[in-house]
Amino acid sequence: MPDAPLYDDIADAPAGGHASWLKTADGLRIRVGHWTKDDAKGTVLIFPGRTEFVEKYGQTAKALHDHGYASLAVDWRGQGIADRLLPNPAIGHVGDFSDYQKDVDAVIAHAKALDLPRPYFLIGHSMGGCIGLRALIDGLDVKAAMFSAPMWGIQMSTALRPVAWGLSAVSTPLGFDQSLAPGQFEESYVLRAGFEGNTLTNDPAMFKKLRTQLKKHPELALGGPSLRWLNTSLREMHNLSLAPAPDLPCITFLGSDEAIVDPGRIQSRMREWSGGALHTIAKGQHEMLMDAPRIRKTIIDQTIALFDSQLVSQAA
Repeated sequence: MPDAPLYDDIADAPAGGHASWLKTADGLRIRVGHWTKDDAKGTVLIFPGRTEFVEKYGQTAKALHDHGYASLAVDWRGQGIADRLLPNPAIGHVGDFSDYQKDVDAVIAHAKALDLPRPYFLIGHSMGGCIGLRALIDGLDVKAAMFSAPMWGIQMSTALRPVAWGLSAVSTPLGFDQSLAPGQFEESYVLRAGFEGNTLTNDPAMFKKLRTQLKKHPELALGGPSLRWLNTSLREMHNLSLAPAPDLPCITFLGSDEAIVDPGRIQSRMREWSGGALHTIAKGQHEMLMDAPRIRKTIIDQTIALFDSQLVSQAA
C-alpha cells in the first residue's frame, strides 16, 4: 500500500507510526495509521467519530502501546485526508451509511496484509461506535469491544425529530441532499466554539490541543453533516436498535454530561447486551478519551482490563 502522510507534529503518538492509503471496493481513497509494538498482545482497531482523523487518536494509541497493544486508526471516507465526497469539502457526506462498511473491509484487509498482531480488539467512538456495532453484527472478528459515547441515537428535541426525519428524507428526491443539515456550520466545531460551554471536554489543555491540530493542518478540518448524511444515519441507527446485541464482551462509557448522542439508546442497548457493561463517567462529556487525565486513565484502565481478560480466557 502506498505511503500516506502521518502528522507526527500533532499526534503525540508512539514512535515509529506509519500511514498508508487504501482503496475501498467502490474506488475511494481512505487513510489508515498504525503503531506496532514488539511482542504486542494484540491489535486495537480504532474507529473514530464523525469529523475525526487518525492523529486525534495518537494519545490513545500511546496509552495502548504502553499497555502492550498495537493499534490502527482510520480516516473514514469524507473526513480527515481521505477522499471528500462533495465539491464543498467542509460538508460531511456519505452516499449511504452502509458505505462505511466498505472502509471497514479495507481496514481489515490492510491489517491482515501487515500481519498486525492477533487477536484484534475494537474501540469505537461516537459515529465510529455506530459503524463498529454494524461491523460486529456483520461478523467483525474481534475478541472484545469498547465504545465511547457511541452514536446509537442522536439527541434531538421531541419537536425537532420529525422535522429532521421528514426534511432529510425528501432532500434526496428533491435534489438538495448535499446541503448542510439545519443548524450546522461549515466551520469545524472546535474552531468556532470557545472552551467555556463546549460539549466535548472538561480539559482546557485538551480543547486547546484539538484547536491546534486543525490550525496546523487545516486540511483535516470538517464542518457539519449534509442532509443525506443525516437521513442515512437516522435510518442506520433505527435499524441497529432493532438488531440483537452481538455475542462478545463489551464495555461502553457514557458521560453524565453527554449532549450529542442519545443516552437513552445507549442505556437500552447495554441493558440487553449479555456480557456487556455500561459505565457512566461523572461529569464526562462527549470526548471522554480527550478529557481530563483522570477520566482518560479510568477509561483506558478498564478497557485494558477487558482486553487482557480475553487473552487469559483464550489461553485457558
